[in-house]
Amino acid sequence: MKSKKLWLLLLLVALVAAFFAFDLGRFLSLAYVKGAQADFAALYAERPLLVAGLFFVIYVAVTALSLPGATVMTLLAGAVFGLLVGTVLASFASSIGATLAMLVSRYVLRDSVKDKFGARLADVDKGIEREGAFYLFTLRLVPIFPFFVINLLMGLTKMKAATFYWVSQLGMLAGTLVYVNAGTQLAKIESLSGIVSPGLLASFVLLGLFPLIAKKIVDAVKARRVYAKWAHKKPKSYDRNMVVIGAGAAGLVTSYIAAAVKAKVTLVESHKMGGDCLNYGCVPSKALIKTATLVRQMRHSADYGIAKATFEFDFAQVMDRVAGIVRAIEPHDSVERYTGLGVDVQIGTAKILDPWHVQITKDDGSASVLSTRCIVIATGARPFVPPLPGLDEVGYRTSDTLWDLRALPRRLVVLGGGPIGCELAQSFARLGAQVTQVEMLPRIMIREDEEVSAYARQALEADGVVVLTGHKALRCGVDGGEKWIELEAAGATKRIPFDLLLCAVGRVARLSGFGLEELGIPTQRTVVTDEYLQTVYPNILAAGDVAGPYQFTHTAAHQAWYAAVNGLFGTFRKFKADYSVIPWATFIDPEVARVGLNEQEAKEKGAAYEVTRYGIDDLDRAIADSAAHGWVKVLTVPGKDRILGVTIVGVHAGDLLAEYVLAMKHGLGLNKILGTIHTYPTLAEANKYAAGEWKRAHAPQGLLRWVEKFHAWRRG
Repeated sequence: MKSKKLWLLLLLVALVAAFFAFDLGRFLSLAYVKGAQADFAALYAERPLLVAGLFFVIYVAVTALSLPGATVMTLLAGAVFGLLVGTVLASFASSIGATLAMLVSRYVLRDSVKDKFGARLADVDKGIEREGAFYLFTLRLVPIFPFFVINLLMGLTKMKAATFYWVSQLGMLAGTLVYVNAGTQLAKIESLSGIVSPGLLASFVLLGLFPLIAKKIVDAVKARRVYAKWAHKKPKSYDRNMVVIGAGAAGLVTSYIAAAVKAKVTLVESHKMGGDCLNYGCVPSKALIKTATLVRQMRHSADYGIAKATFEFDFAQVMDRVAGIVRAIEPHDSVERYTGLGVDVQIGTAKILDPWHVQITKDDGSASVLSTRCIVIATGARPFVPPLPGLDEVGYRTSDTLWDLRALPRRLVVLGGGPIGCELAQSFARLGAQVTQVEMLPRIMIREDEEVSAYARQALEADGVVVLTGHKALRCGVDGGEKWIELEAAGATKRIPFDLLLCAVGRVARLSGFGLEELGIPTQRTVVTDEYLQTVYPNILAAGDVAGPYQFTHTAAHQAWYAAVNGLFGTFRKFKADYSVIPWATFIDPEVARVGLNEQEAKEKGAAYEVTRYGIDDLDRAIADSAAHGWVKVLTVPGKDRILGVTIVGVHAGDLLAEYVLAMKHGLGLNKILGTIHTYPTLAEANKYAAGEWKRAHAPQGLLRWVEKFHAWRRG
């Protein structure tokens, strides 16, 4: 396939080169056409079909090869064939030629461009699929944009050829008419610049702007229709510029940004400031993981040259430490801090009454209503509890209700093999519980590569976790005071006794209780938004876990910028939320962190890739820390150093990943990482050595053989 593309490219280059080498452009100059006008007219009168056919074919060829002269040929069409026939010939020939140019560009160039700019091109393709015909039509109406450039660029997208053709046919018709009409007066034309006067050019620009203006009008009409039933509720003035519902990561950052740009903003929280991350998720779980890791290190002190380490362990004290860490961080997300930043913080339950009014009900039952120009829904997510028979009878905990536990369960069953389930299963096992982890799917951490899942399972089992994959929970019950859960695998059932059951099978968005149903705002698993985070009501936006598509604190904070800016300034300029480079990590030991594509996703998407791997067991600092396990795996474009994705398994993998996140965000390749000085001895050197592995695999062997001969010659 590549050889065919190369031959086609060479043929095209040869044709264009011949055009200029033999000065064929002189036949497409205004002077030549004016001089030969009478001859062309006489020939057309004698053999009309032949002349019209040859003209059509030549016009198509000139346009398809992106040669200069299409404008002169359009004038010639008017001079020889008249306004009607000339317009038909020039219009169809130019559209067919443009489509051929687009298809050639797609065949020859798209794959290579896709290899280099795959993620960005995918975003362009999404936009083209949605509104490509509209924007192409706009460009075709304005002759100041070189049409041959438009042809070539559109070939790099996934726009359908049929769409490209008919949009071009319609869009170029106005300009074609102008030039063909001018051609009917060819003898009076002194230069091409004289055809399109500044006034006419301005008219074309206005004509090109018309679709954009029309789109704005259509959007306004749609919005008016959406707001129609609430029109009588719209206030003439507003108490606030923005009301944010929910004080988790998304809500806190959104309100902070709004206050920073001097908007009047109210933040409403029904429970605890800081949301799930501070109170139930990231902070307490990482505090627990730290203690569990320390316990593991002391139990394996011989790994560090200490024959035996003794310690006193009190689970209640461990959980008190976790609670103390949450309290220590609470001031960062407190009412006092955000009030000091200029945010009006109100503790209460918010309900959206209409697109401009939010009712806030406090714990004492008092209620107030605020009018606001925009609303941001940032209500987060909650643990999903499966409809398992007997679950309420035996009782259960979730990642939200776990943290008041003060007695270590002797036997713990963890439902779920995702990040939360794995982190908590390993931690409790290290603290001394007998942990059984149940996952219905064939492996834990299903979104990671198979080797990562296998490695994670080995790590958990090494700490004593019994990992049961491919097991479906059927029911729970109590017999003789002993709790049990019944599981099914491969057609057989078994019961696992336990003292505590932890549900960690995922989280679901909080969608009810604050007015979405009454307003008719569509929801699926999350609030339905567009790429600007706007709901069906443009002034009501959503951010964070309630909006998806990722349930990470850092993506919630990332979305908050778009929610704040689009909510406050969207009338003038809107920004599409960018998810092109999203990192995430699972904080088991060893940690698993990744950004971009892994091999599993690359195969699913049919993306071409190369794999470069560096084993952390070879890293000096990892060896010194008795943490010489894991790897760095980098996916790159074949033959290029452009990074498609990275997976790191090892100690502090989440921290090590940051360098790759930066590189991908700013288009830096492995050569740049290799050329960056990394402190010795650090774990971060793993990133440089991975880049070195890629460089070694792509060393120019032919050149090196000649260099070897050169050195041999120098030695004599």
